[in-house]
Amino acid sequence: MYLSAFAQMTQLMKAAKSGTKDGLEKTRMAVMRKVSFLHRKDVLGDSEEEDMGLLEVSVSDIKPPAPELGPMPDGLSPQQVVRRHILGSIVQSEGSYVESLKRILQDYRNPLMEMEPKALSARKCQVVFFRVKEILHCHSMFQIALSSRVAEWDSTEKIGDLFVASFSKSMVLDVYSDYVNNFTSAMSIIKKACLTKPAFLEFLKRRQVCSPDRVTLYGLMVKPIQRFPQFILLLQDMLKNTPRGHPDRLSLQLALTELETLAEKLNEQKRLADQVAEIQQLTKSVSDRSSLNKLLTSGQRQLLLCETLTETVYGDRGQLIKSKERRVFLLNDMLVCANINFKGQLEISSLVPLGPKYVVKWNTALPQVQVVEVGQDGGAYDKDNVLIQHAGAKKASASGQAQNKVYLGPPRLFQELQDLQKDLAVVEQITLLISTLHGTYQNLNMAVAQDWCLALQRLMRVKEEEIHSANKCRLRLLLPGKPDKSGRPISFMVVFITPNPLSKISWVNRLHLAKIGLREENQPGWLCPDEDKKSKAPFWCPILACCVPAFSSRALSLQLGALVHSPVSCPLLGFSAVSTSLPQGYLWVGGGQEGAGGQVEIFSLNRPSPRTVKSFPLAAPVLCMEYIPEPEEDAESGDASRAAADPSAAAHPTICLGLQDGSILLYGSVDTGTQCLATCRSPGLQPVLCLRHSPFHLLAGLQDGTLAAYPRASGGVLWDLESPPVCLTVGPGPIRTLLSLEDAVWASCGPRVTVLDATTLQTQQSFEAHQDEAVSVTHMVKAGSGVWMAFSSGSSIRLFHTETLEHLQEINIATRTTFLLPGQKHLCVTSLLICQGLLWVGTDQGVIVLLPVPRLEGIPKITGKGMVSLNGHCGPVAFLAVATSILAPDILRSDQEEAEGPRAEEDKPDGQAHEPVPVPDSHVGRELTRKKGILLQYRLRSTAHLPGPLLSMREPVPADGSALEHSEEDGSIYEMADDPDVWVRSRPCARDAHRKEICSVAIISGGQGYRNFGGALGGSGRPAPCGETDSTLLIWQVPLML
Repeated sequence: MYLSAFAQMTQLMKAAKSGTKDGLEKTRMAVMRKVSFLHRKDVLGDSEEEDMGLLEVSVSDIKPPAPELGPMPDGLSPQQVVRRHILGSIVQSEGSYVESLKRILQDYRNPLMEMEPKALSARKCQVVFFRVKEILHCHSMFQIALSSRVAEWDSTEKIGDLFVASFSKSMVLDVYSDYVNNFTSAMSIIKKACLTKPAFLEFLKRRQVCSPDRVTLYGLMVKPIQRFPQFILLLQDMLKNTPRGHPDRLSLQLALTELETLAEKLNEQKRLADQVAEIQQLTKSVSDRSSLNKLLTSGQRQLLLCETLTETVYGDRGQLIKSKERRVFLLNDMLVCANINFKGQLEISSLVPLGPKYVVKWNTALPQVQVVEVGQDGGAYDKDNVLIQHAGAKKASASGQAQNKVYLGPPRLFQELQDLQKDLAVVEQITLLISTLHGTYQNLNMAVAQDWCLALQRLMRVKEEEIHSANKCRLRLLLPGKPDKSGRPISFMVVFITPNPLSKISWVNRLHLAKIGLREENQPGWLCPDEDKKSKAPFWCPILACCVPAFSSRALSLQLGALVHSPVSCPLLGFSAVSTSLPQGYLWVGGGQEGAGGQVEIFSLNRPSPRTVKSFPLAAPVLCMEYIPEPEEDAESGDASRAAADPSAAAHPTICLGLQDGSILLYGSVDTGTQCLATCRSPGLQPVLCLRHSPFHLLAGLQDGTLAAYPRASGGVLWDLESPPVCLTVGPGPIRTLLSLEDAVWASCGPRVTVLDATTLQTQQSFEAHQDEAVSVTHMVKAGSGVWMAFSSGSSIRLFHTETLEHLQEINIATRTTFLLPGQKHLCVTSLLICQGLLWVGTDQGVIVLLPVPRLEGIPKITGKGMVSLNGHCGPVAFLAVATSILAPDILRSDQEEAEGPRAEEDKPDGQAHEPVPVPDSHVGRELTRKKGILLQYRLRSTAHLPGPLLSMREPVPADGSALEHSEEDGSIYEMADDPDVWVRSRPCARDAHRKEICSVAIISGGQGYRNFGGALGGSGRPAPCGETDSTLLIWQVPLML
């Protein structure tokens, strides 16, 4: 039965309102029931009207009322004004998107279907425009509901629940998933039709010329892939301008979570589709009978990285012989290099991206590939047993083989650096001889000799920067070749130029982690229990890098208590090490023996594998630890001025230890000197169960339910441990865990959590996190606008909102571990950690579970299927900790940016050009910038006519004639810092402060022994590297987020 236009409109409005009126309430209920919106299939009774309206009514035939905001009322707050503008942007953006979808159908699909003779068959048209009509239906419905919401905006000011109700339906995920998965096939059909059917190519050109904005079909069809990231940006802006307590705030956070989850799933599907397409394109270029073809078509290969790099070949004097673009494929177990062969009309590439054809040049197994940096020691490969020949050269250089040296461009720089070092040693000897002169000479004195030394140091620094710059975008790979006639192995060096430093870091990091991923313990390392025990690819999970004993003395049977990471800035770190090593710094591991003493073990992460650098005993076992970073300089100007006047008074990062006997110890963490800066005893000598710091207090949770707060102190020690602390009684039982938020502190006592003001420590409110009085809250971790909690018994974890304290979700961990632990009924959560969108859960059975959570400001509810690690402990997971270090920003600067750096500074207004940019992570840098300089002055005869560089500590003058010529009577005045290495250090670029940070991340778990659960699934299982009762650390390396 056909409905009238009026009835159709009424039905659509009713359908839209039924889906959004109580959308927020439905969201909460579904979260409480542990149902993910993205996998929920609506039953007929829930959305019968809406689904019927969507399926039976042609939305494109109806013009919905245009959403329009009324005139702005008087008396609005600035935030309300901004929210109205953001709502206007949402309306305008959605209107433009819906029009683009209509253009795809009206300007392209419909004419192609009706065209005679057909430029594209009906079947191919269906493939190209698959799901576009359904996506238009979804957004037309959303636009109708948006119109209704806009009309009543000034009375309700709510938009978040509309997004939740509209985009949390499984139908939305289904139609967008189908579209994304089909996108590569659609583009492939369009490319082929452009090459083979002139009528179709002419049709696309004509449509583009006639369109008002000249957007191509590809430009229109890529918009659905970009839609949800645009929504996310708009909702982030709306959330920033929505104050706490606003009725729209929680629904906005939930909406942000749903959209982020949707976008992540679509991105992952797009990545997998692109990966399959790239491997298929590569497979086409390989002979059907070759072994490589069989490997590529076996289905066991994963594409980890694929990029166009420039291969360069150098002569024996370092001169560039040739360069050519190559397509390099990093698979999970091999590296493939191919020539790129573009075929077809160039004009087509302006309408749709034109894919290249490949011709495989070489491929090699991944374990045999080595990254060799310029200036790297020969330890990376055995030079005595390897002859290196140039890639692309017809024969190896005889002189190169004879001297066992390779001249590939940048190594020449390294040789020049060594020459400068030798020259500096000679000049230093000359300086010593000059100091013995009895006479006084104008141009032969200690001032001139010191200037020579400083000038050579500057030249060495310049050479080091050239080498560093050469390493930034130069990927040098040592690959195995065929043995020579005598059977001696020959390796060949391949040099690739990457598009930017970030690409170089990405390649080195992925190569390193792919090799670790091939180890037996990572094959597989994780399983997805919800996917019929389907193994997870090793690279896309954290990769188990090493397993080390927690304590050097195994005879004491020490139990683990806590672990923290103390980061350090390491300027001597090589470029490859930045991409491959664990986060720089030290691990402090604390523990002890019940009724006996304690022990602290310090591991260095500044080497390829962790190693113990120090251990020391304590009077009692360590129960908790807290790393307290250096305070921000601008937090208290008084402290900053005192630190400038007296560097020794500056507050350094510290490690705080809480012991079983009630002791609180404060150690300096600048180095491994382990100097105890301060110590105190808790009130009543109660065991210190947990420690947390806030900007105002050092907080200690005690066994008897007391919260002891130590205030900030001035000088070299952050906290005043000598004065009696502020004591608050939180409850009758022990305070098991503390959580420091921006403006509040959460303290748990039994099943209740008390919320305190961070500044005054006044109790704001408390709530019951568990209904059983015998259960205690043992762990709390925050992400976004939520806090996950674990309890002393039971296998469930719960999510609470940080602002309303509402219980939002509950997850049972035991359901994800039953296949690893058959027959195990009781499971308890013993540790929690949130890092980079993953919730790590440690259990009393030694099993570690990984659950995905959103990264943004939304609610961190579990939004996808979890994974279970096949590597764990023999006993309870005592703790989960994270180690992070931020890569130096100047590593990311390309040569072009460095060349533009001085110009960018000159463009600044007066007074800003020469101000050094502070480097907050480098305490050493701040110390050195405060040092005073000394002045040197003397006269020097002109030597401009002689060959070679002017040996002076000054920067060379520009050659464009803008600078004054160096005259015979020119007086040279220099400012020299006490440390010659300071003033030659390049100044950070101001723009780097805004560059996205790149973090190196490792996750450390501690527990008894090591266990591989692969044996429980019928696998062989690996022998444990240490005893089942020995305290052991497992360290997982996380791929760099680039």
